[in-house]
Amino acid sequence: MQPEVERELIRKVKNGGARFYEPLVRAYEGPGMRLALGMMGHPDDAWDALQEAFVKAYQNLARFDLNRPFGPWFFQILRNQCRDMLRSRQSRGRLETRDERLELRPADARSSPERARQRREARDLLWEALGRIGEEHREILVLKELEGFRYSEIAEILGIPEGTVASRLYHARHALKRALEEMNVEFP
Repeated sequence: MQPEVERELIRKVKNGGARFYEPLVRAYEGPGMRLALGMMGHPDDAWDALQEAFVKAYQNLARFDLNRPFGPWFFQILRNQCRDMLRSRQSRGRLETRDERLELRPADARSSPERARQRREARDLLWEALGRIGEEHREILVLKELEGFRYSEIAEILGIPEGTVASRLYHARHALKRALEEMNVEFP
């Protein structure tokens, strides 16, 4: 979503137009679900965290600074919601890999059945490996590699310096590589 459009929607919501919040929800629902799944480990828990984060963001929108981008602010709320839920439930379940809503990338309609099968297997291996690494590593990998956030955006979401983002990302990639090696996944 274009920043200007986003700001205008937020402005309208702040002025009492609650219906203008829905396009923001739709824009951030997919990326938010992937981040929440990466943190929560189970689609139902991730969905609950995501919905609660949208509610909290809406409730706090009056305090939102229109000079800042909405995405990092929302993802910080979502991250905190996931952490709160994990602490309160003291759960770190395994990552679900079969939820088709969470495709890493939409399948190309022209792709062969064999290619589609390979993509599913790769996705399943990735989510299994992500489930084997720590929450901090999983979180930063989801933000950077799956959602494509820039270092500055990740720093804002996580509340850490950009240099720390680079360091954590380096260690997270190595942790993921070790997890894949332990799963006997061969690299080309």
